Amino acid sequence: MEENMKSWGKAIGYGILVWVTPFIISFLIFPIHDSNRPLFESIMAVTVSITAVMFGLFYLKQVTENMVREGIQLGLLWLIVAVLIDTPLMLIGGPMKMSFWAYIADIGVTYFCIPVITWGLSVAYSHSANSKTKPSQNNA
Repeated sequence: MEENMKSWGKAIGYGILVWVTPFIISFLIFPIHDSNRPLFESIMAVTVSITAVMFGLFYLKQVTENMVREGIQLGLLWLIVAVLIDTPLMLIGGPMKMSFWAYIADIGVTYFCIPVITWGLSVAYSHSANSKTKPSQNNA
């Protein structure tokens, strides 16, 4: 990471919100965790995705250069934030007391969609910005 992110504070703040929002939803729908586990897991994956898209858009709209690099760094930062917050809750003496591999299989893999989403958003933003600066082919 040769260059700093546009706004570390905002990136970390949004990263915390990317973790907190699905946590709140999981708490609200936890009764279906045991009764309908596939539905619970599907809702959580969709919630993480929606949250990453929403906060990714909020963050990336302020970026004017090195968009793709920024999107990749943002997603990796949010992945790290989520795992760091989860560690005391899910792995180290927390209420869930999951093994590392159980955590990866149950929760960790879902978090890998976060950098994929922010990378995709940054590529889309980058292409959008490039098309606005190029003259239209249809006006010739």
